[in-house]
Amino acid sequence: MILGLIQSLGPWSWVIFGAALLAAEIALPGNFLIWVGLAAAAIGGVSLAVWDARWWSWEIQWLTFAALSCLFLFIGRGWLHRRGGETDEPLLNRRAQSLIGRMGDLIDPIHNGFGRVKLGDTIWVVKGPELPAGTKVKVIATDGADLVVEAG
Repeated sequence: MILGLIQSLGPWSWVIFGAALLAAEIALPGNFLIWVGLAAAAIGGVSLAVWDARWWSWEIQWLTFAALSCLFLFIGRGWLHRRGGETDEPLLNRRAQSLIGRMGDLIDPIHNGFGRVKLGDTIWVVKGPELPAGTKVKVIATDGADLVVEAG
């Protein structure tokens, strides 16, 4: 049944397949299906021009589709990678780094290099010099999930 439908649609089956892949990219964003969908649409365009050519067999169409998919994926990913470098929120997913420069009070003393500080509504593990509880500290760096502080 499906094979009969594809044969009856002829070259338009590639165009429909490409449109379905592009629609799937909208529903399942991941920056992959767009390149495969564009390759299918390109094969559809070529098929519209040379559908009756003896050399344009289904094997050639699928091999060309696979090659174009890889090519478009390689070129498209590279283009997007070069294009998308700047953001207006560079620390969005780096919460600890966004705290550099903030001041807080130690809730536990820094003993053996470690203590705890409350910043906003979160308690953070801090590293720094020996300081008693209640000391005002300033976050100067991060070390993994820990904050590095100095007396402020």
